[in-house]
Amino acid sequence: MAIEALKSAIPDYAKDLRRNLETVIGDSKLPQQRLWGTVLACAIASRSPRVLRELAEDAAAKLSPEAYTAAKSAAATMAMTNVFHRTRHLLSDPEYRNLRAGLRTNVLGHPGVDRTDHEFWSLAVSAVNGCGDCLDSHERALRRAGVDRATIQEAFKIAAVIQAVAVTLDAEAVLAE
Repeated sequence: MAIEALKSAIPDYAKDLRRNLETVIGDSKLPQQRLWGTVLACAIASRSPRVLRELAEDAAAKLSPEAYTAAKSAAATMAMTNVFHRTRHLLSDPEYRNLRAGLRTNVLGHPGVDRTDHEFWSLAVSAVNGCGDCLDSHERALRRAGVDRATIQEAFKIAAVIQAVAVTLDAEAVLAE
């Protein structure tokens, strides 16, 4: 299992990440598609080649081809919309919020999988990318779909742990050069 390779690569100074990785993925109560789509989307958002390689291998074994593609589409779409909406939010001129975005996001309407799963993945990627407006939007959509707060929190726990593993392993790779 590729996740084991990641866990064994985590240095002792960050050993809590090993257990957290096991907990948020290995002990998760989320349905398999929701879990592994979140893992894949967050691995993409982490921008870490090693983390993506390892976790994508496990995700490919756990997800249907349609769900695998949809998780990648969530990461791709959020890479764009998170920057756009975060920038509009951070600008002091509120008039930017009144302008039409003009960016295509058709996949959000027809993601190819259960919309709730796609919203979950989008929320997790928005956590990695730090877009408050997108976090609020996806959280509201999940709550409207009947997802409880404890389940929603699982999305950003997974995001936090995968991002921390990515940062740690990428730092170790640079320091080993």
